[in-house]
Amino acid sequence: MAGEWQQTISPVDGRLYVERRLATGGEIEQALTTAVRAQAEWRRVPLAERVAVSLRLAEWLVERADRLGEELTWQMGRPISASPSELRRGFQERVRYMAGIAEESLADHRLEPKAGFDRFIRQEPVGVVLVLAPWNYPWLASVNAVVPALLAGNSVLLKMAPQTPLVAEAYAEAFRAVGLPEGVFQYLHLDHPQVASVIEDPRIGFVAFTGSVAGGHAVQQAAASRFIGTGLELGGKDPAYVRADAVLEPTVENLVDGAMFNSGQSCCAIERIYVHQNLYEPFVEAFVELTRQYRLGDPTDPATTLGPLVRTEAADKVRAQLREAMARGARPLLDPASFSAAREGTPYLAPQVLVGVDHSMSLMTEETFGPVIGVMSVRDDEEAIRWMNDSRYGLTASVWTADPEAALAIGDRVEAGTWYMNRCDYLDPALAWTGLKDSGRGCTLSRFGFQPFTRLKSYHLRTQW
Repeated sequence: MAGEWQQTISPVDGRLYVERRLATGGEIEQALTTAVRAQAEWRRVPLAERVAVSLRLAEWLVERADRLGEELTWQMGRPISASPSELRRGFQERVRYMAGIAEESLADHRLEPKAGFDRFIRQEPVGVVLVLAPWNYPWLASVNAVVPALLAGNSVLLKMAPQTPLVAEAYAEAFRAVGLPEGVFQYLHLDHPQVASVIEDPRIGFVAFTGSVAGGHAVQQAAASRFIGTGLELGGKDPAYVRADAVLEPTVENLVDGAMFNSGQSCCAIERIYVHQNLYEPFVEAFVELTRQYRLGDPTDPATTLGPLVRTEAADKVRAQLREAMARGARPLLDPASFSAAREGTPYLAPQVLVGVDHSMSLMTEETFGPVIGVMSVRDDEEAIRWMNDSRYGLTASVWTADPEAALAIGDRVEAGTWYMNRCDYLDPALAWTGLKDSGRGCTLSRFGFQPFTRLKSYHLRTQW
């Protein structure tokens, strides 16, 4: 941040990639006024038309996924081979699903007949929804709120993380192109004090935030003087438990991808693994061998499979966790020198697998947000459950097993918003996306994902005297 300007430094080469002026007080006021006025009209637009606009949005963006993916690579460092898929797969899937269930999910709830009365409960829009979206999955994290909020009849103000401002601008371009009425969607480039002042404004009806635990506390504090809802999707330290009956090859393949994709910069990335002692040695050997095959380098090169972290400071934080773990006895299994692009003082960080880890190390207890994983041996299900629950986070957790009954029994005892068997790091839009403990509160996606963007209103109509 420099003065009244917001700067995006590309992790690819360290140059200034985007510079945008922060909104002025007058522009913020105008945006809020416009959002209120536009929402009053938009809520009266038939739901079928709102659905059509949402589907056209997805189509327009997917058609331009290559260009937008390249922009994303330069902004936050994800390999160009993977960036367009955020729109082509997850974004499109979520829009289509939420649009497809909107009519049923937003329908009036009719009560049992009562002579002389018409009684029902309606889900009405909350008004203006402020969406505060992160840089690591800017399209996926934002669409969880933007599209359901619009389908429910709200207007939306989007504030994107400073690292990915072009995502907000692309949303605006797309909505104009597909015919969304002016003012129903707007974006603002804001600093933290400006965000707090917008949250405090009485014209905001709901705040949807995805980001750090500290950021969640700041949002909650800003909203504390008002009786509005806040959806907080925060951090994770997501565990995986590999049972003795797991099928080794696909388990390793999926867990390596779950730990390393997006350079580990995902709230639901695999960040710690507990392996039954009978499978521990072959699992670690296979995991390390597959991780060695990643190519760290320039993310604009299609051959690159592991890009830089978003900033040098982020990489340094991971390096500090590694140093602390090794000082406490952890043993790294990969030689950073074998990844030629890795450099101290840059965001280019080699992947790492550590054994000899325990919960005295921040590597196993605090969010890492990097391509680094610790692997522990456990005796049985009981020990695995104890370690999985030994965390202040509770976003997702997974078990890898051939026994569905055991998976259900273990999952019933694990503290997480989503419990997986034989998969990880994926959001099914038909399921509620939610977290426990310091992973936040609230819900997006599924039929329950409309609830945060609506308020209940009861209609009690006497039709006969």
